[in-house]
Amino acid sequence: MAYQAGGQRSELRPVPECPEAQAYLEDYATLLQAVPFPSVVVDHAWDVVVANSAFETLFRGVGPHPTAMPWDNFLRFVLFHPDASTVLGEHEPRWCLPMLAHFAAALERQGHDHRLQAIRREISQDPIMEAAYRHGLPHWIRAVGEAAVEHDGAVRPLLHPDPRWGVTDCRVVGETPKTLRELGYTRLTLVLREPRRAASAPRRRVRARRAAGHLRVVPAPEV
Repeated sequence: MAYQAGGQRSELRPVPECPEAQAYLEDYATLLQAVPFPSVVVDHAWDVVVANSAFETLFRGVGPHPTAMPWDNFLRFVLFHPDASTVLGEHEPRWCLPMLAHFAAALERQGHDHRLQAIRREISQDPIMEAAYRHGLPHWIRAVGEAAVEHDGAVRPLLHPDPRWGVTDCRVVGETPKTLRELGYTRLTLVLREPRRAASAPRRRVRARRAAGHLRVVPAPEV
């Protein structure tokens, strides 16, 4: 696990053999614990380096998965975990497709990275996701514009397990200081907004497990 809950100093993943960098990350993990909103530091392949307790609370209800737990690799969680849509509202258009777009850009920059290549192979094993990645994604980006792809500043829906938040939105804020950036890391914070109170029907938490070929927003190309 990339961190420990309960306000404890986070347990970090291995970092480059640099005592100064390790000490910085340990102190940064302590800083993250003081942030009331879900906040996470990831590397170029979305492996979670450190995350705070609010991040754990947001995803505490998701079931086990061998490779796609949110505190292990956030991209894999969004793309492959069958419970992702129970936390990430409007999962396909508001979370999955933007993350696919970021992954495509990372793969273009670092095509020989073995971890990125492993994710690419997993995408290729899902025929509908593969069709979305190769054919639908460019069309979607043209349709929604580049602004919809960016994380920083995006407002995206959440289904928070804490009833004080419930059905709400978050603004994704990218706040990566120079030292983290030089280490190849990125920090994202999900700033929770006031819960939505207008809905008349009670919130449903249906934990339907996703089958292969799950994407519906981007149709497969005609043959």
